[in-house]
Amino acid sequence: MELLNDDDIIIKDENGKETLMKILFSYDNEERNATYVFVYEPSNEEDVYCFKVNEETNELLMVEDEDELEEASEVLDAFNNDEKINEIK
Repeated sequence: MELLNDDDIIIKDENGKETLMKILFSYDNEERNATYVFVYEPSNEEDVYCFKVNEETNELLMVEDEDELEEASEVLDAFNNDEKINEIK
């Protein structure tokens, strides 16, 4: 992962292909001692992806744990339904 600025990030897949993504938001889970980031491709704002940040290597990891996926879905739903956030969008 290469952070370009506060809004843009380049993500490399397993084949080395680079994709420019926009950062929607990130959040910290203190219980898991983990940071998660939600991103989307500028050409497709509907598909939002959640990654877990490996702080030691600065890599984004796919979220595969069912509890983490459920939590990420709830956080994204809360973000999308927040009136104050929707006023800014």
